[in-house]
Order: sequence, then C-alpha cells, then structure tokens
Amino acid sequence: MEKTAIIGVAQNKQLRNNAKQTFAEMVYGVTCHALEDAGVEIKDIDNVITVSNDFWDGRTISSMAVQDASGAYQKNVSTVEGDGTFGAYYALSRILSGSYKNTLVVAHSKGSESDTNLITNGMFEPIFTRPLGLDNITSAALQAQTYMHAFGITEEDLALVSVKNHGNALKNPNAQIAKKITVADVMASRRLADPLKLYDVSPISDGAAAMIISGDEFNKKLKGGKAKPVYIKGTSFYSDAYDLGLRDLARSRALKAAAEKTYQIAGIKNPAKDINLAEIYDAFTYMELMWYEGLGFCGEGKGAEFLKSGATQMNGSLPVNASGGVLSAHTVVTAGLIRMIEAALQIRGDAGEHQVQKKVNTALAHGINGPCGQAHCVWVLGASA
Repeated sequence: MEKTAIIGVAQNKQLRNNAKQTFAEMVYGVTCHALEDAGVEIKDIDNVITVSNDFWDGRTISSMAVQDASGAYQKNVSTVEGDGTFGAYYALSRILSGSYKNTLVVAHSKGSESDTNLITNGMFEPIFTRPLGLDNITSAALQAQTYMHAFGITEEDLALVSVKNHGNALKNPNAQIAKKITVADVMASRRLADPLKLYDVSPISDGAAAMIISGDEFNKKLKGGKAKPVYIKGTSFYSDAYDLGLRDLARSRALKAAAEKTYQIAGIKNPAKDINLAEIYDAFTYMELMWYEGLGFCGEGKGAEFLKSGATQMNGSLPVNASGGVLSAHTVVTAGLIRMIEAALQIRGDAGEHQVQKKVNTALAHGINGPCGQAHCVWVLGASA
C-alpha cells in the first residue's frame, strides 16, 4: 500500500448525557484538538469526511449540522452514515486517489437524545421482521444463543469479557463505565434478553472523535515537526447478507474475509503473533469472543479458551481492548473511529495509564455496521511504513 499515515487524533470523554454540548460543539472541540495533535492548521486540510446518522441525530442530512464546526468551508466534504472505521476507509480512498493530501474524519453521535430500541428496530426488513420488535439487543441475544449452542460457550465465559474490559476502563479517562467487577456480578446483573444481562451490553453514550489521515507527500513535509505518524499498513471491509436468516450467526464470514484481505495487504502471516495489540468492536460480550475467531487469533469456537489463556489481558501476548472497548462506552458511529484512535495512541506510546507494557509496533482496529455484525472493517496500523 502507498505510504499513508494517521497524523492527528482526538476524542472527548464519552458520557451518558452530554447536555452541555451540541453536536457542533463536540465536533469543533475534537477537530481543534486533532489539528493541534498533528501540528497543522485547518488550511492544510483539503477534504473532510463527516460520520453521522440521520436517525441518531433526529434530522435529515445530519452532516450539515457540523460542517462549519469541522472546518469544511470551501473544502470538499462528504458523509458516511455508518461506523467511523468505514468513514476512515472513505478518507483513505480519497488520499490514495491522488486528489487530496490531507483528510479530516470527524464522527459524532448522541445516544442520549435518541430512542435506541426504535431506531435499531429500523435496521430490519420492514414487512415480516420489523413487526416482531427486533432491535439491537434482542437480535444480539439471538446471535449469542446461536454461538453458545454451536460451541458450548457458557454465560460465565461471556462474563469474563465484561470483567476484563470494565476493569481496563478504570485506567482510561475517556471511558464512560469503568469498574472492578467479578463474574458473579455480571451473572447477577439484570437480564435484558436471554442470555444477555446488563453487564454484557454496551451503554448508551454521547461523544465525538476526529482523525487526520495524510499521504506520503505531506508526511515528508512534517518530518521533524510535532506530528507522530502512525502508518496504515492495510485495511479492508466486507458485508454479509442483510437478512439474519440468510447468515450463519455462529460465525462471521464477513469478518474472516475482511481480516484475511487486510492481512494480505499488511503482510501479516500469523495475526496472533504478528499483531501486538487489538481494539475491536465489543458491543456485547459474546462479540469479542466471536471476533477473536473471525480475526484469526484462534480457531473456530475457541474464543473462550483464547480469553482464558490470558493472551488478551493488558500484560498478555495480544492485549485486546486495553481502553475498555465499546463495553465501557458506546457512541454509535463514533465507536469504531475511537478503536483506531486508541490503537494509534498505543503505537505512539501516548495511551496514558492504559498504555500496555509491551512495545506496540503493529496494532489492529476493527469496526462493524448493521445488526449482529453484518459488515466489518479491519485496519492494521504500524509504527513504520
């Protein structure tokens, strides 16, 4: 892949209800901080990608509410209405086209001002499926049951993910929910949709994030400057069938395909050994175990064993979600971009208290779109080109 790099990142603290800031104020804040982090000015940006969603924002053409705040005046601007990893993919495509040198990606959402159940019910086919009342939680419960039945996974296995990630969040000042809990605490938490309990489910959050992606020509100009470039080694995305009945919910062929293509581009031969850290989209506890398998960290149905081996702990051979992951804060459409930001910060050595002890030269970031992980976008980032 042609040399491209992430040169600036920013995120705000994710909150259950950020009543003090509008969408535009959140976006303006992270835009300014990303520019400062890169050591560049808004005049250096020639392309802006906004990541938002009309349903979550409660207005049509939701991107228009933040274009001034993201410095898009007299610049080329486009919108992605999916997860932030897909917005970054679009930004990278624009850089690789040769038409732009620097792209700013901004993502925002306020779950506090939305009806999550109603909005996510709208993901499903309108004639036969939507009237059943399926939403993000009940559809995830169906997938969790399918996965657990296929491979003998227990609720206690899922609970271990919650214990790990909520514990990791204690060291992340941007996390919304950070606490020391036990498997017993998870098992005793309120049931939402069997087998998922309160501590198995990511929270509703408000937040924003920004990232600047640059081509090699501009990166050379920054040499010796403030920016700490994190290089994009490879990325890819795939989507599975829209209808849940047309998919094998116990496995993710879309993630497997996206990961394999990304590894091919990045030169990754053995992901469990070649990757030093991963930030993956754990909207529900069972997903982290499934995504281990789809990413090739372990064999099919071996996600729980891989977790129990200790490999994914902060001091393990492959720390996963050292930030606390999506389980600790879930700002829709922003969450995947934050996974990329967290991976980049770990490579730079700038993750603060949740910086892992081992040297991170290569990191993976991952995002999803659609119900039950319909589409996946995988990134491999590196300390060098």
